[in-house]
Amino acid sequence: MKKMIVEFIGTFFLVFAIGCTVGSGSAIAGLAFGSTLMVMVYAGGHISGAHYNPAVSLAIYIRGSMTALQMFQYWVVQIFGGIFGGIMSYVVTGYNQVAITHAPGADVTVMNALLAEIFGTFALCYVVLNVATAKANAGNSFYGMAIGFTVFAMAVGLGPISGGAFNPAVGLGRNITETLMNGTSTLTHMWLYVVGPFIGALLAALAFKTVITEDEASDKK
Repeated sequence: MKKMIVEFIGTFFLVFAIGCTVGSGSAIAGLAFGSTLMVMVYAGGHISGAHYNPAVSLAIYIRGSMTALQMFQYWVVQIFGGIFGGIMSYVVTGYNQVAITHAPGADVTVMNALLAEIFGTFALCYVVLNVATAKANAGNSFYGMAIGFTVFAMAVGLGPISGGAFNPAVGLGRNITETLMNGTSTLTHMWLYVVGPFIGALLAALAFKTVITEDEASDKK
């Protein structure tokens, strides 16, 4: 139960921070995304592993550090945390539509947006697996920074293309909130934030297992 609570809180604040930053008109959403993830990783890493992302949980499962049941339990609380974070960011920003709108950039093709989500999530999951589960990095205190800065870099570089979710809890949480609050159909692009991140997570886990042998891995996450 403690792990589920931590995953809910971390995912909530991640989506809440993104929504409030975007909804307030700030141009530093990527920094808010990365820094919030970084501090929440430090806050909850020793309890739940601080996934806050169904794609990361999938990568950890493929890597062999959690069971399928645990993964699905994480997914449920992460998605609900994302939805609640979306709702609260919508309320706090004065019911600003921008706070809950997560979509590809204007004139961006579906394939470009999908590739952006795949590569951005690959980078995130590959870094998580290496800094938080590889034996060579066991005990290091900088893994949160590495994870946060990876998201920051990917959000700045790929955000204008796909919206820079790299996390189904972010993409689904904000889009489901938009549908709930405004009755707007977001199905045309919502799937991008599930398919893209899961493909990226799968590829990252396979790459990790290819380059890191079992005796070089640990179960920190």
